[in-house]
Amino acid sequence: MVVMVLTACPPGARGDLTRWLLEIAPGVFVGRLSARVRERLWQRVCSFVKSGRAIMVYSARNEQHLEFEVFQPDWAPVDCEGLKLIKRPVGTDGATLMGSLPTGWSSASKHRKAHKFRSR
Repeated sequence: MVVMVLTACPPGARGDLTRWLLEIAPGVFVGRLSARVRERLWQRVCSFVKSGRAIMVYSARNEQHLEFEVFQPDWAPVDCEGLKLIKRPVGTDGATLMGSLPTGWSSASKHRKAHKFRSR
């Protein structure tokens, strides 16, 4: 199974992909291809995309049961102990989208300290 997602691409790129894959939503293509056709089609997509972005996900024999390729991504693929993951960009507000919450993001601890529990 192969899934390709095109973002901000010329209409010709989408039309070209419909020869091999089924477009199930605008810019989302799925189908079943051999490895050779998949690789050639990916090269072709990368040449058509220009300033847009493209992502291809396909079945593979590994722990994740998938592999993916990205072209001009905002999110970067990284290897994490043998697993391929996506690293999100740092947010514009200073807090990262990946994890660390800013200090004081919740006031729940203040309310809990103010509330006294009674034993029965």
